[in-house]
Amino acid sequence: RENFIHLCNPHLEKMKEDILYHFALGTGTHDFPTLFGDVKFVCVGGSPSRMKAFITYIAEELGLGSPGCDHPNICAGTDRYAMYKVGPVLSVSHGMGIPSISIMLHELIKLLYHAKCSDITIIRIGTSGGIGLEPGSVVITRQSVDATFKPQLEQVVLGKTVIRSTDLDEQLAKELMQCSKEIGQFNTVIGNTMCTLDFYEGQGRLDGAICLYDEEEKLQYLKNAYESGVRNIEMESSVFAAMCNLSGVKAAVVCVTLLNRLEGDQISSSHDVLVEYQQRPQKLVGYFIKKSLGKV
Repeated sequence: RENFIHLCNPHLEKMKEDILYHFALGTGTHDFPTLFGDVKFVCVGGSPSRMKAFITYIAEELGLGSPGCDHPNICAGTDRYAMYKVGPVLSVSHGMGIPSISIMLHELIKLLYHAKCSDITIIRIGTSGGIGLEPGSVVITRQSVDATFKPQLEQVVLGKTVIRSTDLDEQLAKELMQCSKEIGQFNTVIGNTMCTLDFYEGQGRLDGAICLYDEEEKLQYLKNAYESGVRNIEMESSVFAAMCNLSGVKAAVVCVTLLNRLEGDQISSSHDVLVEYQQRPQKLVGYFIKKSLGKV
């Protein structure tokens, strides 16, 4: 089944019903092919409100639905995640950190499989801390690396450490970069993204409740990261890349940088500036979707 979702789980075929608990959806209660069978693009991001804003934006860009119309939350039966759909585009929130996005992706990948979707592209859009980049720069991830700069995800399964690849689709990254050049509105680079297990110590911040290193050690670590190819830091890309790889799905990570971590730890830009920054990945991915559908 070339270009279809690949499930790495033979046990699912033996189940009479598959309940996607955190989506409040199930194969026994919902017709997945009818609801989701036409999906070609899935965009995921941390915040429910941001993903609703994205689906509103893409609906206007694609000319689908009347201006100002509301888009219902498909996962209204739960408060874990939010999901919105317009035409071939699905927009899903994933919360914060590896555990939260991992749970969402397990159920999202199964949803796409049960819906018999094919030729799917999944893109994470979000925010990050930049390294050596002006705030507002957009980073398209080449590889997600761990806190030791290795392009891998370490996961413990049944008490054993499993190593999974975190490479992302090279051609998709190049296509997104070309889209940014065509838009010509903001600085965009392709670089490695460091995925950490927390926001403070794991990212070398000096402003957490606990910090047992000094500023010199912090700056040396970030400079080492930069020299290894890292251009931004966030908390979801490694498991995102690993799970998409295992499922045979083209995937990309597109994050805007809210600050340059070589110059500080706290985000001090105004609310209006941050809102505009957060719209940049949406604009880039929206343009990519329009171009892919022949609407540019």
